[in-house]
Amino acid sequence: MPPKAILFDIGRVIVRLDLKRAFAPFVPVLPASNGGASKSPEQIWTALQSDPRWWDWQEGRMTPPEWHEYMTRHLGIAPSFEEFRAAWNSVLDPETILPESLFAQLASRFRLGLLSNTDPLHSAYLEEHFSFVRHFPVRVYSNEVGSSKPSPAIYRAALAALGASPAETLYIDDIAEFAQAARGLGLDAIHFENPQQLIREFSQRGLAL
Repeated sequence: MPPKAILFDIGRVIVRLDLKRAFAPFVPVLPASNGGASKSPEQIWTALQSDPRWWDWQEGRMTPPEWHEYMTRHLGIAPSFEEFRAAWNSVLDPETILPESLFAQLASRFRLGLLSNTDPLHSAYLEEHFSFVRHFPVRVYSNEVGSSKPSPAIYRAALAALGASPAETLYIDDIAEFAQAARGLGLDAIHFENPQQLIREFSQRGLAL
């Protein structure tokens, strides 16, 4: 049976991440001890995600000024807060992976929600600059609920906001671990690879578009 509600991850499902644009301004000035030109933007991003304060930032236990201060001290760089915020948000590519028309179609038939591990700067930027969010009455961001995927708590928060049971909900994520965590709670889940694959998965579930 088709679901009653559909939950989408954002990064690398709806919104491209342009790591080069975000980190390129800082790489030339990073001290060699912190990577510098020896590391690619992707490697810097991966290193940040393993930083001990990363989940404090993602789950709302650090404010943007605190993250700016921590990052500039940790990386040995000196951008102003405004410069740092602009660079940090520039990782969110304005050209989306999935077209807004898809969400308009889905919103006429299903209850839609967004479920994303993200920080206060990115969630605010998404809300202000991306029109696709208007099709999603439910938007659950890790920094607002104090929990992140793959913790069951954040999925349950999204289900409660949707007013849907796990069996009634389809979840889409580019990270296999997060899709599997949703399945473990009883949701149907799609490990997203590309738009064409997603449409095939929809068709297999009776979601004719």
